[in-house]
Amino acid sequence: MELQLETVALFSLKLAYETEDSSPILRDDLLMGDYQRDVFELLVRRRDVETIKVKVGECVGLALEAIGGGGTPLGRELDRLSGDFSAAQTMEQLDTPLIALKEYLKDIQ
Repeated sequence: MELQLETVALFSLKLAYETEDSSPILRDDLLMGDYQRDVFELLVRRRDVETIKVKVGECVGLALEAIGGGGTPLGRELDRLSGDFSAAQTMEQLDTPLIALKEYLKDIQ
């Protein structure tokens, strides 16, 4: 799960900050500091669903802003998927919406 959480953060930050004329954002960039796999690993071990949802929400919020907000076709779907993820109450409930969110962010890169 940690890798998927990190990937959602990475794809979100790429949408928000990466430009054609700059170097790509990588997993070891400073920008990823609070969203790296080891950070998520600790949160998963602690089963801290709320903090995981906050961290993913921060990244997805930046991506949503970068694609024009919830009023655009891409934004509406991202907002819906983010809402599904935010509705999860347990670690087990995070899996399916996390995968859907990751796949969608990958597709809209």
